[in-house]
Amino acid sequence: MLIQSEWLKSLRGRSFDLELGAIAIIYFVQGAMTLSQLAVSFFLKDDLGLSPTEVASMVGITMLPWTIKPLYGLVSDGFPIFGYRRRPYLLISSVLGVAAWISMGTWVNTPFWAIAMIAIGSLSLACSDAITDALIVQRARLEPEGDAGSLQSFSWIASSVGGIIAAYLSGYLLEHFGSRFVFEFTAFLPLLVGISAFAIADPPMSNIFIAEAIDGSPNLAQLSRNSQMWLSLKRNFGQLREAFTSKSIWLPAAFLFCWQATPSADTAFFYFTTNELDFNPEFLGTIRFFGSWAGLLGVWLFQRFFKGVSTRNIFFWTTIISTLLGLTSLLLVTHLNRELGIGDRWFSLGDNLILTVAGRIAFMPVLVLAARLCPEGIEATLFALLMSVLNISALCSFQLGAGLTYILGVTETNFDNLWILVLIANLSSLLPLPLLHWLPDETAKIAKKTVP
Repeated sequence: MLIQSEWLKSLRGRSFDLELGAIAIIYFVQGAMTLSQLAVSFFLKDDLGLSPTEVASMVGITMLPWTIKPLYGLVSDGFPIFGYRRRPYLLISSVLGVAAWISMGTWVNTPFWAIAMIAIGSLSLACSDAITDALIVQRARLEPEGDAGSLQSFSWIASSVGGIIAAYLSGYLLEHFGSRFVFEFTAFLPLLVGISAFAIADPPMSNIFIAEAIDGSPNLAQLSRNSQMWLSLKRNFGQLREAFTSKSIWLPAAFLFCWQATPSADTAFFYFTTNELDFNPEFLGTIRFFGSWAGLLGVWLFQRFFKGVSTRNIFFWTTIISTLLGLTSLLLVTHLNRELGIGDRWFSLGDNLILTVAGRIAFMPVLVLAARLCPEGIEATLFALLMSVLNISALCSFQLGAGLTYILGVTETNFDNLWILVLIANLSSLLPLPLLHWLPDETAKIAKKTVP
């Protein structure tokens, strides 16, 4: 009901044209591409026989294409192909995605080619995401101000629906058909992006006239398309450089990096649940399915109860609460949950749901903060850059986790020190809290506005 009501709100007052349908399909694909995540983990673990340390490091490498996401938008804006800025790049990303996942489903059987193809698939998804975000910005400019937010809601709902369906299917398909089949099935999704690209309104760029007032009289100068592009890129880079030299932007960005870059124990914990607890792919898919719904609940709770809370307060309390909740994983690692009479599967499912809700509530202020930091004129590009900072920090998180996994001797068969890894990963998330003063002091701003 929550999804349905939000979906109807997003469509209210606008005609469902062909381009909007194509955008919905592309965002749906972005959410549905999570279908391959569980299969990738089992493929690297079982088919290629990689250790937790190796998998954690490789997963971090596959995130590299997301760290340069703003570059795709700049290239698309500045270097049109045959005069078109959107459609060709969507087609290229579609071809890359189809080729990468078909390769994973057929001939890839070494770690090098596996990481290369997964990275190319990640590049395909990041590129199409950047291009589609640009399309949303273009549509928002042409519509009434009150409808702009519903476009974002519309795209987010489409992506969430794709993610929920993928979570439901990922474990079942992997359990009954194997990872190769899942990869081949995943290859169908980027193909939908390529087909949808033909429904995108992408008028060819042409030479334009720019008028400059000199001594009160206009001087019309015709610029070539290349000159226009280079001038646009130069102006954008200048604005971005000016923005990031401001403490009001780079200090919060630095805090977000520190907040997300703490070590992760996810990969080692995955090995523990599959090897030690014998969780099968279908059950792990079930956890992901209910986790997707829990994420939606977290968003609703934030919008309903925490939207008006200051950024500093919500970061402080969500970090504290998430850390305490994360420590409950120690009960599963040490099997204390069994002494409490709670089965491994039930404990894992309930723990995951609670952590997902808390995690989504904790992450929502990041999006709000990033949007507030972006100055007028370069909102989309700077927002993408801030998201790239988070992606880089996530890469660091996986690499630090891989290093700790190796140092502590956690392997696919030895989990004696896993509790130490889980403890360090959770307690280290408290380290950025002394840097909270790097975030904007919204309480002070509100106080100034209310002073008569």
